[in-house]
Amino acid sequence: MKIFAISDLHLGIGIDKPMDVFGSQWTDHWQKISEDWNMRVSNDDLIIVAGDISWTMTFENAKTDLNAIAELKGSKIFVRGNHDYWWHGISKIRATYPPSMFFLQNNAIKIGNYIFAGTRGWPSPEVDGNFPPSYAMNAENVDNTTMYKRETIRLELSLIEAQKIKTGNDRLIGIIHYPPFNSRYSDSNFTQLFEKFSVSSVIYGHLHGTKSRTNMIYSKSGIKYYLTSCDLLNFKLLELEL
Repeated sequence: MKIFAISDLHLGIGIDKPMDVFGSQWTDHWQKISEDWNMRVSNDDLIIVAGDISWTMTFENAKTDLNAIAELKGSKIFVRGNHDYWWHGISKIRATYPPSMFFLQNNAIKIGNYIFAGTRGWPSPEVDGNFPPSYAMNAENVDNTTMYKRETIRLELSLIEAQKIKTGNDRLIGIIHYPPFNSRYSDSNFTQLFEKFSVSSVIYGHLHGTKSRTNMIYSKSGIKYYLTSCDLLNFKLLELEL
């Protein structure tokens, strides 16, 4: 089994919201991704999708995008991104799709000798203790400190579930949408939890464009952190070395 990762698909197949308004590199980006996906992936492989899956606001509309992903090869694991406003009612989402489409929320899943746990996350405070200015307000109308603590709890719940099903030489892989550290890669609630639970690798996304901090693979305290935003990967899956 090969394991691949990608994030920030920002699909809008059923709605008129093209991504090329953010630059010509996004033109036909889903076609680029899906062609690479089906060329390199077999049905025995696994693909991690680390959030920002669909632009749509409702699950009914998001099903068009999720169905397109479902048609591609391999099993898939998803975490919620900050733009996945359609992600509500996890029981309904899970009931709609087969086990090969797994949606992580406060739980974990074991596939082969790997266990996957994760959550959406939240921006981490900078060294001065303040959150990035762009997150002074958020769509959920909740202050950043509350959201940061809430997502910390959600990650811990997921990692606790992972610990329950971990045996022998199983490797624990973390998945989170937001970068789990600040712009200086400082410790955060998230990195501390990944270290506490002996996570070996972490998949994340959210960052875009050439002005982003683009260390695509960053090692911290013995853990490898993989940035998988699709535009930074030239709209190709990243094959992971776990």
